Amino acid sequence: MKRPWNIVNPAVYSLISYDENDILNMNICSYVSAVSLKPKLYLIAIDYSTKTYKNLKQNSVVVLQLLSKSHLKIIRKLGKLSGYSYNKEKYLKSKGILNDWEKHLVLKNVCALLELKKMSEINIDGDHAIFTFSVSKFKTLSEDSVLTFKDLIDNKIIL
Repeated sequence: MKRPWNIVNPAVYSLISYDENDILNMNICSYVSAVSLKPKLYLIAIDYSTKTYKNLKQNSVVVLQLLSKSHLKIIRKLGKLSGYSYNKEKYLKSKGILNDWEKHLVLKNVCALLELKKMSEINIDGDHAIFTFSVSKFKTLSEDSVLTFKDLIDNKIIL
């Protein structure tokens, strides 16, 4: 039997953050929640030990990408390899799977894009910090084939 937090089937996202040299890093996020419509606000949990967390301490603008099933083949690179030791921007460019959107390099074939501005950080006991973000810009590209937590399980990427 699954643990309660593994029963739900949330969408899978990738968060693009930038280091001090404006080099992008992408991670995989499943702890993402829209929490307000007026104004549009999101909460995202970020692991303290990651390059994404370090980048968020330095920069306030990020891009949240709602992934599609077509991204299954790159999930391991984005989610299992650390941005500290692996240049994800170089890898993604070499695969030719990046597009420009609102002056940001983003993945091709995403379902939606949101440019977010960091508002605050909540430090909790545990392995993740919770960040609040306001939505600056957004675009829905497709409502079909959204990548979900269950897809990651079914493809033996997690659990």
